Amino acid sequence: MALPPPPHIAQQKAATAFRAFKSLKPQEFLGSSDPVEARAWLKEIDKSFEILGVEERYKTIFASYILKGEANYWWEFKCNLETDVVIPCDRFTRLFLDKYFPRLMETRMEIKFLELKHDRMTVEEYEAKFTELSRFVPEFMNTEEKKARRFHLGLK
Repeated sequence: MALPPPPHIAQQKAATAFRAFKSLKPQEFLGSSDPVEARAWLKEIDKSFEILGVEERYKTIFASYILKGEANYWWEFKCNLETDVVIPCDRFTRLFLDKYFPRLMETRMEIKFLELKHDRMTVEEYEAKFTELSRFVPEFMNTEEKKARRFHLGLK
């Protein structure tokens, strides 16, 4: 059974990972009334974590560091309500989405996607709107066949 690294080694590893994360210049999040903007911010942070291979235990700490202004105040309040000392990344994500991209908004975006029709748009405009809304319905986009079928349904 391997022993955990000494605390100073773990701290050095965390500091190195944080410097790498900051070197990507992640966008700060101030809080937003635009749920699409909030979701896009979260997606960019996730991409940064993936690129760098950030360990799960650091993700919430790193993401919360770049919450500023009202978003930071909200996060501090949420942390005081949580019972876990370290809040896992999946919990952070759920709390963040509940606040800035509530399920009602998610449902509305899904409906917009499902009701999207070509109508008076050019094919290019329709394709752009289709692509924009498709990120909210991954279950309809997880294969090329489903994606093509849904695209063609909107053209009729």
